[in-house]
Amino acid sequence: MTTGIQDTKHLLAGQDVGDYVAACTTPPGQAVTGLIARAGELGDEAGMMATAAQTTLLTMLARLVPARLAVDIGTFTGLSALALAEGVGAGGRVVTCDVSDRWLPLAREHWEKAGVADRIDFRLGAAGRTLAGFEPGSVDLVFVDADKMSYPRYHALAVPLLRPGGLLVADNVLLDGWVVDPSRADTPAQRRCAETLRAFNAALAADERLDAVMLPLADGLTIARKR
Repeated sequence: MTTGIQDTKHLLAGQDVGDYVAACTTPPGQAVTGLIARAGELGDEAGMMATAAQTTLLTMLARLVPARLAVDIGTFTGLSALALAEGVGAGGRVVTCDVSDRWLPLAREHWEKAGVADRIDFRLGAAGRTLAGFEPGSVDLVFVDADKMSYPRYHALAVPLLRPGGLLVADNVLLDGWVVDPSRADTPAQRRCAETLRAFNAALAADERLDAVMLPLADGLTIARKR
């Protein structure tokens, strides 16, 4: 079923549009911008980092929920954990996990600079083990930005943990646009990731426990609210 002319309004954002969006978004604080600058020196791996606009959105979402307990799946340089920690405020808690602690010193340095290190609990290991440690209905927000092949599992594990009104936020849901047609992906591995994310996106949209909206921000961001 279509809804008329609005279905044709799709924006393919180039660098100029991305720059304009950033210019019209409240900039993050000094700790976040400093961490973005430092992480930008990592070379190709810097591409895994959230954008400044995404960090502003994460902080805003945590404040709007409002979140007191947020789970960050995929720590990397600690940028999303920092943004969420600023959103949960004093007394709030962010549990962030990753299978590597390679960039943890960089993350901790900036968590300390922002004055939010006491709100962040880093856990080394698989996300499934971290998620298994929470009671159903005890989590306010889950942010997923990790192994794309595991997104369906994160969906299955995270939704029961969310309280009514809680959010599941997933990054990279467009995967460079390959989710539209996975056969266009450059490599077999990327094709499998695109197929997995396409199935994940469809499952989130069809999940009767959730209200979901996909935003064409950066590489695609889905926000799903538990009913």
